[in-house]
Amino acid sequence: MTAPEKTVTPETGTESAPSRTGVLREKLQQFLAFASLIALVIFFSLANPNFMSWSNVSGILLSTAVIGILALGTTFVIISGGIDLSLGTGMTLAAVTTGTFLSVMGLPLVVGVVGGILTGALMGLVNGFNIAVLKIPPFIATLAMMLIAQGLALVISGAAPIYFSGVEGFNLIALGRSVPFLALPNGVFILFGMAAIAAVLLSKSIIGRYTFAMGSNEEATSISGINVRRWKMTVYTLSGAFTGVAGVVLASRLNSAQPALGLGYELEAIAAVVIGGTSLAGGKGSIVGTLIGALIMSVLTNGLRIMSIPQEWQTVVVGIVILIAVYADNLRRSKEQ
Repeated sequence: MTAPEKTVTPETGTESAPSRTGVLREKLQQFLAFASLIALVIFFSLANPNFMSWSNVSGILLSTAVIGILALGTTFVIISGGIDLSLGTGMTLAAVTTGTFLSVMGLPLVVGVVGGILTGALMGLVNGFNIAVLKIPPFIATLAMMLIAQGLALVISGAAPIYFSGVEGFNLIALGRSVPFLALPNGVFILFGMAAIAAVLLSKSIIGRYTFAMGSNEEATSISGINVRRWKMTVYTLSGAFTGVAGVVLASRLNSAQPALGLGYELEAIAAVVIGGTSLAGGKGSIVGTLIGALIMSVLTNGLRIMSIPQEWQTVVVGIVILIAVYADNLRRSKEQ
């Protein structure tokens, strides 16, 4: 499931074989992230024995599903050298759209779910067009989309929650238990299924190769004859589809679409990606690392909550973790240079 670090040869724009040093460095970063996850689990287990109860572990995995799916999609964007700040409100808009299709319009379950996913994909396509064709900086383009999605979610829902109580089977998407002997909710299996898809796309497909190429050296990639505009739009559209899936899972988990929810999710997702070893400079990253990073964020949030740390201090800690993750990424890049 791990995509090795790749570089682009400036003269040809083609990918060179990953160096042994680069592979070892990537493995070491993943190991350090995993070791941090284990350390957090041990610390919170000692602080409160209830932390390792099966119900709490299941809750951690379920909460990881939403952040994890968002992080999987944005892994592609960050490896390509971009950023996406519209993840959180885009997820909310996808949830609201799903609620409108199912609860308001009464459409079949499959149509509503697909509609929610396509809403996310459409947002990603618009982001990609603004960035690749109109040449708007990713930070500004996705910041604008974040506000647009937030406003549309409030307008479409009438600034009120949309409930799925009359939609049979919708809550089972995230909360059902299709594998009884594992006693885990479906949302966890959706996360790992999406991770498997993302891993194959990133390491075995042409979109993965071009994603690494654009992040390593976009100019050389363009000179080599690759249509960078088209593939950049594809990357953002793919990330948007993951955002749509996250929106459906979140709505199913809450059994409602909350139009005011979403802000802040993008920061946790980006932090998970960076903690997992993906470089904000682009050209480097892996799906395994992103999963580990998402688990770290969920374990940290759950552990602080179970220790009865006030919500405001939980937010402070998460902010500090994001700062540390970005600083660590800067250190890694400076050493590589």
